[in-house]
Amino acid sequence: MSKLISPEDRQKYDQIFMQVVQSVQVEAQGTKPQAAGTLAQMFHREQVTEALQGCAMLIAGWNEGRVDEAGARRAATALRGLGLPEVAGRVENLVHIDEA
Repeated sequence: MSKLISPEDRQKYDQIFMQVVQSVQVEAQGTKPQAAGTLAQMFHREQVTEALQGCAMLIAGWNEGRVDEAGARRAATALRGLGLPEVAGRVENLVHIDEA
């Protein structure tokens, strides 16, 4: 599911949207596994990949004039798994970017 964004709002909020997505990507990539061991590393890598794929879905949707709610949920879920609940909240708030 996606939320359509008017061309005016897209232009108005483009810089903010991209800054949030880019900072989320950096924060996700900067995390470390929460435990030692191969399994923890595998889980961590998977969570980072999920967060980055969610961000990619958000960017693709934004370029088409919409906020991809599935991408936001995917990224937020992964970010919570990485121990970044505040960052997950920022991603979820992107769905409401035009409601300011």
